[in-house]
Amino acid sequence: MNPENRQPDKNGNDPNKLKFDFNKNRFALFFLISLIIMFVLLFMMNSGGGEMEISYSNFLNYLKEGQVDAVKILDNSEIRGTMKSSDGQSVVFVTTIPYYHDNLIPMLEEHDVNISGGTKGLSAGRVFLELIPWLLFLLFFWFMFRQVQGGGNKAFSFGKSKAKQYLEQDSRITFNDVAGQSEAKFELEEVVDFLKNPTKFTKIGAKIPKGVLLVGMPGTGKTLLAKAVAGEAGVAFFHMSGSDFVEMFVGVGASRVRDLFEQGRRHAPCIIFIDELDAVGRTRGAGYGGGHDEREQTLNQMLVEMDGFDTKDGVIILAATNRPDVLDPALLRPGRFDRQVVVDMPDVKEREDILAIHCQKIQLADDVDLNRIARATPGTSGADLANMVNEAALFAARNNRETVHMLDFEEARDKTLLGVARKSRVITLEDKRATAYHEAGHALLHYYLKHADPLHKVTVVPHGRALGLALSLPERDTYSRTKGWLMDRIKIAMGGYVAEELIYGETTTGTQNDIKQATSIARRMVTEWGMSEELGFVALGQEDEPIFIGKEIAQHKDYSEDTATRIDVSVRTLLKNALDETRTILTEHKDQLDTLAKNLVKEETLDDAEIRMLLGFPPRESITSLKIETSEPEDSESDPESEDEEK
Repeated sequence: MNPENRQPDKNGNDPNKLKFDFNKNRFALFFLISLIIMFVLLFMMNSGGGEMEISYSNFLNYLKEGQVDAVKILDNSEIRGTMKSSDGQSVVFVTTIPYYHDNLIPMLEEHDVNISGGTKGLSAGRVFLELIPWLLFLLFFWFMFRQVQGGGNKAFSFGKSKAKQYLEQDSRITFNDVAGQSEAKFELEEVVDFLKNPTKFTKIGAKIPKGVLLVGMPGTGKTLLAKAVAGEAGVAFFHMSGSDFVEMFVGVGASRVRDLFEQGRRHAPCIIFIDELDAVGRTRGAGYGGGHDEREQTLNQMLVEMDGFDTKDGVIILAATNRPDVLDPALLRPGRFDRQVVVDMPDVKEREDILAIHCQKIQLADDVDLNRIARATPGTSGADLANMVNEAALFAARNNRETVHMLDFEEARDKTLLGVARKSRVITLEDKRATAYHEAGHALLHYYLKHADPLHKVTVVPHGRALGLALSLPERDTYSRTKGWLMDRIKIAMGGYVAEELIYGETTTGTQNDIKQATSIARRMVTEWGMSEELGFVALGQEDEPIFIGKEIAQHKDYSEDTATRIDVSVRTLLKNALDETRTILTEHKDQLDTLAKNLVKEETLDDAEIRMLLGFPPRESITSLKIETSEPEDSESDPESEDEEK
């Protein structure tokens, strides 16, 4: 690769390539200009004959008056001749015969007109006009032939790769631009070292992995890490999405795979990055109907190209996906994607580093505490944090402030995690009071449950679809949960239901999401986590489903009807016990429930410190946080951290 021979301009175009394309099509350009000039000249030659065109009726009048001297009849459709004008001068005229006139010749003979005949010849202009469609047809096919020969992303080049190429002269991204992900960067540093110094590995017989698969949730920075590898190594970087391979034409995907790998060999050393690999790399034979579709042909070609790729070419293949479970096993075997690098959600320290990188471009006020923001955003990805920083800057600009304050970050976090606050929504006082009791029931339980996360704030301002929110935030990142914590989460979800029942004697439809949340946790405790005393250590039901059919259609059941009944009984027992304990706590502290609800109606939003002062609880700083012992991390969905009331 010689960068001096192909320096891109500011638009990313290669001037040498542009010059070559102009030279290649220069003859066609000259040919087109010559045709235009010829057409103009012929038009000028045929437009100026000096003849006076008259109507046929005027010609007959002139004939009767004896002014016509001589005529020449052409193909019985046109008359050309001479006549005398009123001042005695000879004038050349032309007229068209609109109909068959039997008496024309006798009339001409009667007035002693000199008669002759002939045929109309084709003018040069008419010949040229008749040839124009054929010339354009030939010119079109000539252009198509040249473009097919030249390749590129043009007509008849469906099989050419659509990969975007980022050269080392483009804006470089390095590992310093990627906060956190220490383990992932450590794994990828070997790839960088190989591209910079391949002899270090080859002289002792070591082989660098041919392919590296980046696995992680959306927004964790897989694409950014791939670009950082290219930036650190200083080599060309080809970026292509998995969905770009397959088109409506059969064989296009396989052709594009061949072209992409051929580009990589021509620009070695380089990195080929395939984003969203699961779009083309799903397991073969999983489709219904048994057809050998275009996607499988594309995958087969990719397997062949990777298997024949030689590591000494200096080409590394990176791919990213958030669904490694659906990939074809042949892609993951040694010799293709030898190494899988997990790009995980950032922890609290990594979130603080990510915030610091994105905050470099904005003006921060002195009251901004990035550590506090990082602790208040558990479970968020790097993309979420980048969006939150931008939203905070927008809030500051909206309020005509020159710097971004902590209040702006609070509003941006609530908007990102909870939805837009609908402060303009008109709510009656009675509905607001009912919502306040519902949210107070959620919030008050945080202070009487041993394993509950600390309450952050409670509000009756609608956010998104929720009429109110009680938000709790963990003191630290936790990767597994105990049975006590799960039971407390169920009780907190029941708080709004019990509060409505306690105050009004009936419940509302706003408890729908709370019931769904509590039931889901209880069922997973019984069927997945072995936390049922009756069923014990057993996994019931499998999570795997057909790749191309959703969970709603394909429900796998590997237990008997009797076991299903026992599962239902166990789930109901857990929920009933939690509901009884929740009802007991809120009944004993009904006065605090009333106080909290009345202040929510008045203030609309209360944070943890204000609630502690209002209800007489000690300050949070003086409380020693409970240490929860954990075993192996659970493989589960992220636990909900807020309760809401939905209509």
